Amino acid sequence: MSDWLSRLIELVPVRGMVDFRCFFGAPWRVDFAAAAPGEIDYHVILGGAAVVDDATGAPARKLAAGDILLFPHGAAHSLHDESGREPVPARARPGLNLVFQENEGTGERLDMMCGRFLLAPAHERLMRSYLPPRLVVRAAENSAAAAAPGTAAQVAGLVALLRAESASEHLGGLAMLNALSTALFALALRLAGEDREAPVGLLALAGNPRLAPALAALFNEPSRSWTLPELARLCNMSRATFIRHFEERLGRSASDLLADIRMTLAANALKTSDMATAAVAELAGYQSEAAFQRAFKQHMGITPAQWRRGARVASSRVPRASA
Repeated sequence: MSDWLSRLIELVPVRGMVDFRCFFGAPWRVDFAAAAPGEIDYHVILGGAAVVDDATGAPARKLAAGDILLFPHGAAHSLHDESGREPVPARARPGLNLVFQENEGTGERLDMMCGRFLLAPAHERLMRSYLPPRLVVRAAENSAAAAAPGTAAQVAGLVALLRAESASEHLGGLAMLNALSTALFALALRLAGEDREAPVGLLALAGNPRLAPALAALFNEPSRSWTLPELARLCNMSRATFIRHFEERLGRSASDLLADIRMTLAANALKTSDMATAAVAELAGYQSEAAFQRAFKQHMGITPAQWRRGARVASSRVPRASA
């Protein structure tokens, strides 16, 4: 049986892409428009500090070296030096594998890497519905040697690899950077899930050891006809206590999560196999093809047949231009 995060990433493949690295002296500012469908902007503070303002409704927050910032819902946002002064214009300097954004500011220096995590349209609901609008992951001292053992040290080590690879002009460097940033997604979510103050959603649910058995069961056996008493027994809770704790942590019900997992599983099968719709319905845990057809259209907005046709003829997404 896989852990919930491994199963999530298996169901919702995420591809990392590094866009550019910033070297700014204050005053500076970078504005990012709302992300395109299927894109999650991320920023890694490698050195210096930055303040983030965004459209999520969360207050401005100061970021330090080692912080990783993600926008799972694709919100527009700005990063700046907090001075409020007119920013010094930046210029782009193309490298062999990466574009460098630089300015001639003389104040405190910032070193930041910016990129995106890409996912298919069918997977957006499962990812964006259960992750917070803005997520900040702190990898301690930004040094694998200094960070406490465990995930924080792994994240710091991965960030160090990203920094070193982006600073070099090695053959295959861009492929390496993108592969490392793909791994960064999983590690960032793992680290966020270990935070006792994780926001409502999958990360908060995963951070509660008592609820972890139910979370693993839903991800590993979505075709099973789970009942609330069964899930409660897995967690050694009464039905009422399980419902209360699960919904407080997740922000939605266990039935909602199960339905979204099933729809993601079905969408993947329709896209990648020639299985009949009735077989896909059974795979996703539906007793009848008609019930599956109704549920799929409600979730996806189109029928399974329409989704299958569209998924097979859709061209690859054109990456959004770097800010």
